[in-house]
Amino acid sequence: MMNSLDISEECNNAFDKILKTRRSIRFFRDEIPPKELIEDIINAGLFAPYAGLAVENKEYFRKFIVIPRNTRAMEKIVEITKNIMKVKSEAFKSEMDKNPYLKKKGAAFSKRLELFADKGVLGIGTAPYYIVIAEKRGFPPVQQQSLAHCLENMWLKATSLNLGFHLVSATAQMAEDEDFSRILGIKSGEYEINGCAIGYPKENPSESSRPETKEVINWIK
Repeated sequence: MMNSLDISEECNNAFDKILKTRRSIRFFRDEIPPKELIEDIINAGLFAPYAGLAVENKEYFRKFIVIPRNTRAMEKIVEITKNIMKVKSEAFKSEMDKNPYLKKKGAAFSKRLELFADKGVLGIGTAPYYIVIAEKRGFPPVQQQSLAHCLENMWLKATSLNLGFHLVSATAQMAEDEDFSRILGIKSGEYEINGCAIGYPKENPSESSRPETKEVINWIK
């Protein structure tokens, strides 16, 4: 077994390549990835950091619910999410009318909510797999931070397997919905949730641009 600190230069270079190759994929081919690859990606998520104090060091504090496209469960989820987004869209518009800051800065977000309410949330029903990750609520309430670590692990693993990955952040807004929770097989309000869509990319994404590392570092002396 490789020692945890025994990382070769080859592994280091491969990891750098995966980091720089990672992209958000919004459109997927119809081809269904093998379940084994999805399980590999979920396994990567299991190794993500978590808040031991918040989950009281319980072994089974994180769940992964995989919903394939073209299933009855997915049809229900698409309709549920449209309804949730419609309610949130109307509520946000009402807040914009009362809050000058939101009226100025929230237009783009408002339009996105409208689109989700009309067409559905991108990644839910539009990819071969929609995966919801659920983490038990506890104190301190850092479940979304833990879920972010989990999703990043999964994202990097998906990239290494030449699979596309799309973060479905709207999932986090549906944790209190009883119908949605019932389909997932979890108790409404007991978990924080987030999600992602996975499949083969429809087309290769363009390269992303980042500043030079030295330009964003401030060494304190």
